[in-house]
Amino acid sequence: MEYAGLIFVSIGVLFLILGALGILRFPDLFNRMQAGTKATTFGAIFSIMGVGFLEPSWLPKTFIIVLFILLSNPISSHALARAAYRKESRLWKDTVVDEYADVFKTDKKGDE
Repeated sequence: MEYAGLIFVSIGVLFLILGALGILRFPDLFNRMQAGTKATTFGAIFSIMGVGFLEPSWLPKTFIIVLFILLSNPISSHALARAAYRKESRLWKDTVVDEYADVFKTDKKGDE
């Protein structure tokens, strides 16, 4: 169990480092948000599960924490991205597809 815990924590740390690099390197808010959300979600999950394997009495609690992270991170990042888009946050200049533009125009007409 100890080796599995150390491997899980190491994988979690790797994901967290990659998420931080993605936040620093990506060009606009939406790309940074994706890197921050996906990588740090996996990083937190692996790290927390690793702690659960290292300390088996905490394992049930770590499952509950992981479940909460899996449910809350995607929902919160979606809400933040939608709010940023509605506030007309600039997209990267080389963005090819903006599939939400038609939906946003429809929503905006309904608000008037």
